[in-house]
Amino acid sequence: MKGILGKKLGMSQLFLEDGSALGVTVIEAGPCKVTQIRSADNDGYEAVQVGYGARKAKNVSKAELGHFAKSGLETAPAFVMEFPIEGETPSVGAEFTVSDFEGVKTVSVRGTSKGRGFAGTIKRHNFRRGRETHGNVNHRAPGSVGQHTYPARTIPGKKLPGHYGAASCTVRNLQLVRIDAENNLLYIRGAVPGPINGLLIVEKN
Repeated sequence: MKGILGKKLGMSQLFLEDGSALGVTVIEAGPCKVTQIRSADNDGYEAVQVGYGARKAKNVSKAELGHFAKSGLETAPAFVMEFPIEGETPSVGAEFTVSDFEGVKTVSVRGTSKGRGFAGTIKRHNFRRGRETHGNVNHRAPGSVGQHTYPARTIPGKKLPGHYGAASCTVRNLQLVRIDAENNLLYIRGAVPGPINGLLIVEKN
């Protein structure tokens, strides 16, 4: 499989042989079960649908319950994603774990970044604030963004205040430091998107 689903448990540190500490993010990845095989004949493309975690039956529609029951799952997964087929096509109900990442050195992690609500230009776009002295009254305002007589409007795409975060975010080429197959854990160097317990997609590079 090209990737695996999981959730962020938080950050920790590992000590290397030379005694130096390495900051890592601990991700609980898998086990994931195959819930459906997409075929070119039925769906127009080929992919593997994978599920992770579990949801209460009361929070799942009857259509979803029927779909996952065909896959042999007792409970509906909390997170469902599709990956392209690489190599041999797995069977429905097959299980994938972090053991499939043995020998992988770098990964890409995709998740939803932390939501920060409505933010100004300093926090959202790293603008510099205005000075506080010499009669300046423009401290945190973005400044002039309008145009001249022509086109007499603000061009779309300007860096302005607005909703910040809560968007899909991918961090690429992160070093996979350690794999704990017994506890289904991946130790990845550096930070990954999202809050603690946020759902993540970890893909091989």
